Amino acid sequence: MRGGRQNNCASLGAYTLGTLTHFFPSVQYPRTGPSDKLSPRLKLLTVLTAMRILFSFSHVFLALSLTGCAGFAINNQPPPPSSISVVVSPPTASIRAGDTFQFSDTVSGTTNTAVTWSVGGGSSTLGTISASGDYTAPDSLPNPNIITVRATSAADSSASGSSSVTLLNPTPVLTGINPASVGTGSFTLTLTGSKFVNGAEVLFGTAALQTTFVSSTQLIATGTAPSAGLYAVTVNNPNPGGSASGAVNLQVTGSPQASNCSTMSLGQGASLGGFVPFPPDSLWNEDISSAAVDPNSTAIINFIGGATGMHADFGGGQYLGSTIGIPYLIVGAQQSPVTINFTAYGSESDPGPMPIPVTAPVEGYPNPGTGDRHVLVLDNSNCFLYELFSSYASGNSWNVGSAAVWDLLSNEQRPYTWTSADAAGLPIFSGLVRYDEIAAGQIRHALRFTLQQSRAAFVLPATHWAANSTNSLAAPMGMRLRLKASFDVSGYSSTNQVILNALKKYGMIMADNGSNMFLSGAPDDRWDNTDLHALGQVKASDFEVLAASQTYTSSNIPQGNAPQVTSFTASATSVSAGTQVTLSWQASGASYVIVSPEVGAVRGTSVTVSPAQSTTYTLYATNAFGRTTSTVSISVH
Repeated sequence: MRGGRQNNCASLGAYTLGTLTHFFPSVQYPRTGPSDKLSPRLKLLTVLTAMRILFSFSHVFLALSLTGCAGFAINNQPPPPSSISVVVSPPTASIRAGDTFQFSDTVSGTTNTAVTWSVGGGSSTLGTISASGDYTAPDSLPNPNIITVRATSAADSSASGSSSVTLLNPTPVLTGINPASVGTGSFTLTLTGSKFVNGAEVLFGTAALQTTFVSSTQLIATGTAPSAGLYAVTVNNPNPGGSASGAVNLQVTGSPQASNCSTMSLGQGASLGGFVPFPPDSLWNEDISSAAVDPNSTAIINFIGGATGMHADFGGGQYLGSTIGIPYLIVGAQQSPVTINFTAYGSESDPGPMPIPVTAPVEGYPNPGTGDRHVLVLDNSNCFLYELFSSYASGNSWNVGSAAVWDLLSNEQRPYTWTSADAAGLPIFSGLVRYDEIAAGQIRHALRFTLQQSRAAFVLPATHWAANSTNSLAAPMGMRLRLKASFDVSGYSSTNQVILNALKKYGMIMADNGSNMFLSGAPDDRWDNTDLHALGQVKASDFEVLAASQTYTSSNIPQGNAPQVTSFTASATSVSAGTQVTLSWQASGASYVIVSPEVGAVRGTSVTVSPAQSTTYTLYATNAFGRTTSTVSISVH
């Protein structure tokens, strides 16, 4: 019994104390004389007395040991349990990747309520937690995705509390889709945002699209639009914690449209496989068959010369040693980007690099001469169009007067008053008559043409003038003519009927100063030049000028804000040669983005580079009101 054991210890203690009191104070050592030496008899008595004391103490020590009295023997019992406790709140939690969560603790049994917070094994892949219990989940889920958050008492390290945390995928954020509108049929979308994870799925309404994960900020999705309408596009991240983004609307028009550039074949003058540059609602692809006529149409046509015949400025074979028309080349992902150097209009040009081989055909090849020397290249792997003016190959690069990049999946517009590879600031390729369209039986876009005189004005989609006349009847750049609906095309060849019907439905857009009523096209040996010559029977008086919603001059150029670049960063700024580095940016209000050098035109908000030497990268963000740049440097050691 606990009480009896205490009494035994007390008795043994009293016995021990009595023995000590009896022997130590009472032992006397009589002296035999002044020398203090003990007599033999006294020595024997002293030894016997000491032995008796030792025997008594050994007896007491043995008793204490056997009874386990505290303070006198080794205590083999375990220490009493700590009275300190720690409780973490909440005891369980579900937290999305990248989110923060505040935990709290309650400590009892001590006045020292301080704790040390920890996460699992302390690895940053499980997240981090502050001294105040503010937990930040990792950006990507660990495996397994259940971790422990622990608070340990500063007063007693054996006292702790914990919370079991289940980590979930983040909720995706969808900020944009490109293009914003497509035609019925197959399409490809580039989606930008944040918090996308591998396995994310894009929904077109309620239908799942085939989705390719590019990065946490970009997805590519392909699908089919069965009918026209406005469709909600969302992104679903997978389990654990599957969740959906907010919706961005996609407009589907009633016109069939192939929106996948991969349908384009490779090579010079190759077929686009039904792909039409730019969205169906582009001004290039707009059906203007019922558009209003300009009140001054007759006067403008008379200024041009009503009897002037239309001329096909393209054909087969050569004329004076040069091919006839403006050539184009389709390349793919295997084409490396090359450097572009500017000799004239660099401030209004898009910088390189561009995937334009130095062997690309120059307008007028094989003897281009000193004319416009246009070079047009389409990339079927990224859906960009690259156009050069006054182009001269130099080693492994190009020296050019100007250059422009066009996103074939969006309604991109160059900044107001900027030129392009064309005088009007327009893309050239989208207005060419191409043989692959004739073979398909229809042209589904406006055509490009020239006039001798133009004034200092433009109408959209043009953005620039190159005035050589002050006459108010001279055409502004971008002016559109439409072949009159009453014009009888039945007497023309099937080839020419395709061209003439397109001029009734889509019209032709004034793009440059040149010969009157010259219609642009691509050279192809399949053209019948004699047949094309018959188009000269179509006179300027057979056309009418369409009314423009707005004509821009120096007095009313639209004003607005250039894009805003809020960040342009590198995942590492000091690396060894060839190391992959991710460049990331946030830019608002941009129609298109270029990263130079090494990259070129790009969609999304990030790209990977592998610098071989120390490099400063520049981000160019452009819209209709100007361009904003930002730089980041990477040191290579």
